[in-house]
Amino acid sequence: MKCVRPITIALIYLSTATVGMSAHAETLYVSDELTVPLRSGPSGGHRILHAGMPSGTVLDVLAVDEEAGFTQIRTLRGMEGWVRSQYLIDEPIAKVKLVAAQRALERARADLKAEQGKVGELTQSNRERGSANASSQQRIAALEAELAEVKRISAGAIDEHATNQKLVEANARLQDELDDLAESYARTEDNARNETLMIGGALLFIGLLAGVIIKARPQRSAWS
Repeated sequence: MKCVRPITIALIYLSTATVGMSAHAETLYVSDELTVPLRSGPSGGHRILHAGMPSGTVLDVLAVDEEAGFTQIRTLRGMEGWVRSQYLIDEPIAKVKLVAAQRALERARADLKAEQGKVGELTQSNRERGSANASSQQRIAALEAELAEVKRISAGAIDEHATNQKLVEANARLQDELDDLAESYARTEDNARNETLMIGGALLFIGLLAGVIIKARPQRSAWS
């Protein structure tokens, strides 16, 4: 008996050690017979538990009675019993394989369709990005041309602005000098006015003093 390697269903194997029996942790399938009866013991005389399991039924192997030619199994629904070993094979029947292959094919087609959709989306995205890049490059070229024209036109204005700036600075210096001269002239006028007042006051003081002196002198008599 060969060990089964299930393709689509993982099963839990149980082993039973009995006299004259050997336990095998494997999975078997009902062969391409119409139906296989499930009996309560390892002989054709034991009671039938299931009138006929259909071909392709997945079974867990619990034990094998090689002398009697029966195998103890458990169905996926938990029913246990014995079937003739000659009806069991260690791989799915052609019908089961075909169904599995069809399902795998359907999955592959669905995956392929999904991948084709992704490729289409990526292609469209790349086209949109290419178009956006081309538009951006055109815009950059237009802006560079516009900038060059602005530089050309504004070159004279920039030079004129620099000249005007120098004139403004010179005018400011001249205005400062003029203010200094006006202030100096004002101070000179104030000084001259003060000197004139001082001289006038001094002359007035001298006149008054002279008058006082003259009056203070003794007068001579006409007879002397």
